[in-house]
Amino acid sequence: MKRNYGIVVLILITFFVISFLTNILGALNPSVSLSYELSGTMSGFLPFTFFIAYGLMSIPSGFMVEKYGEKRLMVFAFLLALTGSLLFSGFPTFGVFLFTLFTIGTGMAILQVVINPLLRVSGGEEHYAFTSVLAQLIFGAASFVSPQVYSWLVTSLETPATEQGWVIGLLSKIVPIDMSWASIYWIFALISLLMVLVIISIPFPKVQLNEEEKVGTKDTYIGLFKNRKVMLYFLGIFAYVGTEQGISYWMSQFLQDYHGYDFKTIGADAIGNFWGLMTIGGILGLLLLKIMDSKWVLRIFSICAVLSFSMALFGSANVSLYAFQVCGFFLSVMYPIIMSLALNSVSKHHGAFAGILMTGIMGGAVVQLLIGFVSDFTSLKTGMMIVFLGLGYILSISFWAKPIIKNKTIGLSKGKE
Repeated sequence: MKRNYGIVVLILITFFVISFLTNILGALNPSVSLSYELSGTMSGFLPFTFFIAYGLMSIPSGFMVEKYGEKRLMVFAFLLALTGSLLFSGFPTFGVFLFTLFTIGTGMAILQVVINPLLRVSGGEEHYAFTSVLAQLIFGAASFVSPQVYSWLVTSLETPATEQGWVIGLLSKIVPIDMSWASIYWIFALISLLMVLVIISIPFPKVQLNEEEKVGTKDTYIGLFKNRKVMLYFLGIFAYVGTEQGISYWMSQFLQDYHGYDFKTIGADAIGNFWGLMTIGGILGLLLLKIMDSKWVLRIFSICAVLSFSMALFGSANVSLYAFQVCGFFLSVMYPIIMSLALNSVSKHHGAFAGILMTGIMGGAVVQLLIGFVSDFTSLKTGMMIVFLGLGYILSISFWAKPIIKNKTIGLSKGKE
């Protein structure tokens, strides 16, 4: 079909927005915990509320998109984000905040299911590898930007009124004086509204999924859930997202509690740099995958991540600050490699398998709740040691994975193991 680069641009923007709305939670954690006087368990319940939506919605979204189409689902997803953001902005209570997190999480889960096949069709199947990598780079850039926006908002709102610009002056009139962090949800509402208007105004192409990309039947899912290999890779995605969020979500709180760093500035910057280094690491990972087997790349980066995270937990203040950020660099290759190893390890039902793997994103929910729960009874440092379990499991994948098709490297053609 004719390529539609307008849709490609829209999808890339959508990736940016998904990341902008999703990866702000780590920067918000200390502020939210302070505002609502949350225990570690309740603080961990915040990302649980957000990421559990992926566990509940990833597979159903596949059926919904086949029935209602990509455009309607994208509009619906951003309307959910708009509704949740406006509701919390108007009624900034803890209960409403939890509802908002789940609502936005549901919208983001739907978008993740919709935009990947849409990107393949709109940009061309032969260019899909390039456009998908470009999308991930944009995703990482947004994760770097959002903590910076948060830091700018809260520091600006806390300056004298005479020094505020008109944007900050307006926000200062509608945001509770002791909850400056809540201003970010007015930004989310505006972005979501703009996305709804843009999507409505653009004609969408017809997406033709091949047989292997379709979500499949109930029997297909039952068969896959009974497959040990499928469940092992599901746990791989579960472990990765739990690890990624376990570091990024608690990092700022840790740096404040153990080393006295200001979570509104230094902590937010550290989280932004974590995501920025993840983007840079992804670029290096692409180059390494051209000359090395993906299992070796995963193994090397996993070991380095363990070492870096160990330095972050047990090092001095300065070492901890930078080691946390460097963790992002070493986590960068894990998600795409685990996904590719998984999908290259089965010969059919890739669409349904991908839906199951996406459900594993709920690891970002469960692991944070466990860290918070353990922290209440011991310490945050002890709670965060749960991340080592996730890293250990990811490392193990590099030993037991047996893909049917290897990644193509220079001098190495595809072949069966």
